[in-house]
Amino acid sequence: MDNLPALLAALNPDASLADRHIWLIKLFEWIRGDESSVPAAVSRVQGFLDAVARQPPVQKRLQAWWQTLVQTVDITPLLADFGFAPRTAFVSELAERLRRKILPATPETVDAAELFPLVARSRFDTQWMGALDDAQITQLTQLLSTDPARDTLAWQHSLVDALTYATAQVRATGFAPELRLRMDAEARQARAFHALPSDVEALRQVFFKAGRDDDELMAVVTQYRERLDACRQAINSIYVHLDDHGVSVGMVFRLRQLRARIVRVRELLDALLAPRPALAALKLLVRRVTIGQDSKSVGALISANSTLLSAKMAERSAETGERYITRNRSEYKDMLGKAMGGGAITAFTTLLKFVILGVGLSGFWGGFWSGLMYAASFIVMQLLHCTLATKQPAMTAPAMAAKLKDINTDTALADFVDEVTHLVRSQVAAVFGNVFMVVPTVLLINALIQLVLGRPMISPGHAVQVLGTLSLLGPTLLWAAFTGVILFVASLMAGWTENWFVLHRLDSAMRHNPRITAVLGADRAARWAAFMRDNISGLASAIALGFMLGLIPAFTGFFGVELEVRHVTLSTGQLAAAGASLGLDAFRLPAIWWAMAAIPLIGALNLTVSFYLAFRLALQAHNVSGVDRARIRAAIWTRWRTHPGSFFVPQ
Repeated sequence: MDNLPALLAALNPDASLADRHIWLIKLFEWIRGDESSVPAAVSRVQGFLDAVARQPPVQKRLQAWWQTLVQTVDITPLLADFGFAPRTAFVSELAERLRRKILPATPETVDAAELFPLVARSRFDTQWMGALDDAQITQLTQLLSTDPARDTLAWQHSLVDALTYATAQVRATGFAPELRLRMDAEARQARAFHALPSDVEALRQVFFKAGRDDDELMAVVTQYRERLDACRQAINSIYVHLDDHGVSVGMVFRLRQLRARIVRVRELLDALLAPRPALAALKLLVRRVTIGQDSKSVGALISANSTLLSAKMAERSAETGERYITRNRSEYKDMLGKAMGGGAITAFTTLLKFVILGVGLSGFWGGFWSGLMYAASFIVMQLLHCTLATKQPAMTAPAMAAKLKDINTDTALADFVDEVTHLVRSQVAAVFGNVFMVVPTVLLINALIQLVLGRPMISPGHAVQVLGTLSLLGPTLLWAAFTGVILFVASLMAGWTENWFVLHRLDSAMRHNPRITAVLGADRAARWAAFMRDNISGLASAIALGFMLGLIPAFTGFFGVELEVRHVTLSTGQLAAAGASLGLDAFRLPAIWWAMAAIPLIGALNLTVSFYLAFRLALQAHNVSGVDRARIRAAIWTRWRTHPGSFFVPQ
């Protein structure tokens, strides 16, 4: 309490705007103290109230200060708009939050939404403000107000004004074409957003009418709330159609803002009808402190508004991932054949990689042409329905995560363990098929080159260098884990691209656009549209993965920290080429054995890192929580002990 006399002495209702607000900021700082104890803060509030009550001159200055504050500062932005973006655009809100983090705010303002974060700047304020009892709230009201009836009426007018502004924002956002056109036909025909202004005006007229009829007021309020419910249902109907229309971060942001605005309107309406205005006002301020703290975080903004987009991306990846899980012998053999095809194509990719290196291009252009070559190879695999093993985990993980939503029963757990065995053996078949085929194909290509040109695919010196880069004694495993991250990012880009394709209705544009149909014809345009709709995810993944494998080492090398990639199939092809160049003498070198020992570990890290990251993202996107991991691990271990072969081949 040491600073209280000085604080009361500094109270000056005739001070400048900034000085009056600075006094309020210092008062809250004094109440908070070191923020270690809520009872201590409440005790300081009581000490302030008692000190003012004992000194009538101070009370008069406080009342004059309060009246000046109420008359000069507009509270409606704090009530209606605080915590919302000034424009319903994600980028604008992101920029606004960054601006608030970087640039200082000024207390010289008549906007309560700008002043409030300076005053109540700590989450601790919600604790001590919420701990104030009824007697303290009543005493504070009596000390501040010289005319309670007048002040209550002014507060109610501010609340109705805030309701008007908030409702106008709800109506404007509800009329946005990207939302309106995605609502159900029934919701659009109901025109709930159209009637909101008349409902607010009816509420204003009835609430402030002399000799107000409570029954009439409740009828108006009920109609208003029902209209808000209809608006909320119209918004909910948008989510149903996201599979057909796609989703963007901007759209998610608008939807979240709109739903939060409706909640804000209900909150203001409850405060208006509350029998104790002072208590209702305090609850609103406590809520504003929480909103102010939440609106500071840039990470929370990105996370909250990307969750739905992540969910849709995960669902699209899950749909693709289902194709990579084999459940019977026929599918297993088919997967093995596709993987062998992928291994054969990777052998030619290895040859082209060495050709590009042999040209001796600069870092960027070498990376660019390598990325282009990788992308082209992966696209060829896609078109020929072949499989690259390491692309699978990031696609199959969301499919597995989706199955964890309901795993409470023993039957559901057994089904999930079945899926785990299916997934593991699918990955084993894919890796085995890739590696089994890439080695003989590289050896065959090397033999043809030796026959035609009289020299191996790469020189012996280069072969020794390749063995060194693949050695288990070097940073190979680190680069293998990093490659797993690249594989995961490629799957994200695939899901995002497919969602973007659907969001902008490009399949419909390809099918029906007059300029396209004039060139291709209606039937061919329809086939191209269907092809792109079915393959856009795979093509995007192939292109993204290819260019990242080629360009990331070049770009990071420019900054002096070259991050390399170690892909199991490509590394196996390079190892085979090095071995073919050195001949049987290669087996006398320790380097080749260290490189051979690294290959299975490279494959394991490629698979596990990409699967883990995709699985974690899918769990968050699907809101899967409370999973009994110990129970799942025990069930998988039991299956391993009783039927280990099921993890490798169909039983």
